Amino acid sequence: MKNRTAKENKAEFLLEGGKPLSEIAAPLLAWYTHSARELPWRKTNDPYKIWVSEIMLQQTRVSAVIPYYLRFLEALPDLRTLADVPEEKLLKLWEGLGYYSRVKNMQKAAKKIVGEFGGVFPRDFEKVRSLPGIGDYTAGAICSIALGLPTPAVDGNVLRVLSRLCRNPSDLRDPTYKKEMESALREIYPEARCGDFTQSLMELGALVCLPGGVPLCAQCPLSALCAAHAAGEELLYPKKSEKPEKKREVKTVFLIRCGDTLAIRKRPPKGLLSSLWELPNAQGKLSEPDVSSWLEENGIDALEIRPLPPKNHIFTHIVWEMHPYFILCSEPKGNFRYAGFDALSEEYSLPNAFRKLLPEKFLKTV
Repeated sequence: MKNRTAKENKAEFLLEGGKPLSEIAAPLLAWYTHSARELPWRKTNDPYKIWVSEIMLQQTRVSAVIPYYLRFLEALPDLRTLADVPEEKLLKLWEGLGYYSRVKNMQKAAKKIVGEFGGVFPRDFEKVRSLPGIGDYTAGAICSIALGLPTPAVDGNVLRVLSRLCRNPSDLRDPTYKKEMESALREIYPEARCGDFTQSLMELGALVCLPGGVPLCAQCPLSALCAAHAAGEELLYPKKSEKPEKKREVKTVFLIRCGDTLAIRKRPPKGLLSSLWELPNAQGKLSEPDVSSWLEENGIDALEIRPLPPKNHIFTHIVWEMHPYFILCSEPKGNFRYAGFDALSEEYSLPNAFRKLLPEKFLKTV
């Protein structure tokens, strides 16, 4: 098949030999029926539970999500419990998943559903899309999987699959291309298996049509229809422009230990990691004399000051370059909260950026 340019046919989605995109539905669903992974959120059509899984799966591996998903639903089994749970407990349940704005928006959405929809999850795309923290992808996934509606959920996996199938040269980061793909998919949804069709595309991208390496074309139910495979150009698709370089922020972080407790403090109510707990820190890379001055200013009588190996933490748009110091003090002073192992495990939500700096005995695993 002739390799189209974006200018010639940006919105065209044709398979090998000029076949229509609708040809993928039957073989893809047959493959999904026999090859789909058994995952806990695939055992329900409750929109609340599907929603929880979709939010957790954003930016997080499936294997990592499963224990969090089960624990979250055990503690908050329905919309009303999510709407009413104290924020501190909610953030603790989410601890380790990162991107805490996700769960804060979930609670806002739950409160809206309780207040405006009588506690019943909305049943159409536009109302679901109107909820805080829910974009086109998540709304499409919930509505197709839980409600059986022909609403595509186009994420990176689906974009990659369709780009290769159609040998489409459009830039993966172009939002217009995503909209065009959603429109094309919406036309071919099988009426009786909308949820399976959405999940089959996700599954193919996750297990077979892999990113960052050679796709498993011999295992692909769509290999005979794939234009990139026919041309031997699987690795040339999708086309993707360069990401802008992440901003770097340098911090000095203090592990202030008094007995079996560590000093922590609460972050501001707005901004990155808002309202979570953190290890005390200062902007920039401080020298040991500067660290001593900072401790004195904050009322800490240090018995020992010891630098620790630096560590980085990567957020979506920023990288924290952290330079930690271990500080031993004789008594808990300063404007901090001092928390022991049990409290850090059960009460305080400490983001991964800081958790990775903790001594092993203070770490908590799900």
